[in-house]
Amino acid sequence: MIGYVTIGSNDIARSCAFFDAAFEPLGYTRTFEGGGWAGYGPGGKKEGLEIYLATPENGQSASVGNGSMLAFKAPSRAAVEAFHAAALTAGGRDEGKPGVRGETDPPFYGAYVRDPEGNKFCAYYKG
Repeated sequence: MIGYVTIGSNDIARSCAFFDAAFEPLGYTRTFEGGGWAGYGPGGKKEGLEIYLATPENGQSASVGNGSMLAFKAPSRAAVEAFHAAALTAGGRDEGKPGVRGETDPPFYGAYVRDPEGNKFCAYYKG
């Protein structure tokens, strides 16, 4: 089980603006910001999967991992659509509009975006 995820950022304020908007439909809200870090948790609590934004400790620029992506469970198809719309409005780039992918049962309904740093994310609902 994953305890937390760290996402590199070169501009914490810009990243917070993006994730504040994109995570809201998924139920994640910011738990703190300061010292080159920001944290998000389900319902704004530091329990469950925590997501941290951080400037790299080695002083180098944050960069995108080719082939890397984080996928977040959404409570509904509407939440997937709201995530996608909020992410684009907050400066993200479209990497795949909301829709059914593949032929699974139950259906996989997902949307894909890149944040302002270029990291790729998916929000999905199976049901």
